[in-house]
Amino acid sequence: MGREFWDTRYSEAELTYGSEPNDFLREMAPRIPPGPVLGLGEGQGRNAVHLAALGHAVTAVDQSPVGLARARDLAASRGVPLTTEVADLAAFDLGATPWSGIISIFCHLPSALRRELYPRCAAALAPGGVFILEGYTPRQLEYGTGGPKEPDLLDTLDELRGLLPGLELEVGRELLRDIREGAHHQGLGAVVQVVARRPAGSTSQP
Repeated sequence: MGREFWDTRYSEAELTYGSEPNDFLREMAPRIPPGPVLGLGEGQGRNAVHLAALGHAVTAVDQSPVGLARARDLAASRGVPLTTEVADLAAFDLGATPWSGIISIFCHLPSALRRELYPRCAAALAPGGVFILEGYTPRQLEYGTGGPKEPDLLDTLDELRGLLPGLELEVGRELLRDIREGAHHQGLGAVVQVVARRPAGSTSQP
């Protein structure tokens, strides 16, 4: 699903996945230490805006300028600052400053890109920083309540365990849960949830 697809979807009158943060992120956000946070595939910014409201300096990255324009509007309506960057994650530079948190919420990437990007994310975390992910698993194809239809875009816990070197897994599970996020995530969904932390005594390597 390329930029044109997402530009069209994010042009819909209603926010595609609503204006409230993902439930799992809302629950796990207190685990992110103070500092800058990066949101991958942030779309219309509901999760980034939530983290900005908690006091983080948030950078929201997405390939869709239409989505990020809506993210800036949402941030303005909540009175919080938000940095946005239009970028292809395959070429995105994580920068030299370590991140306190990196989030990937229903940001479904091709497996080849996951294998390249997620280890870089792990290395770019500050000591004590956390990586938070929720995504659909291949089992989601049985439910059809949201997410991509291509199996290669769907995550498993076994795969993700191997893509976050140097991080300690605090939460790692696959489960079925009811998801109510706008018009496109509605009903019982098969998801994987991960919270992984860089140990406080280690060093990041952006």
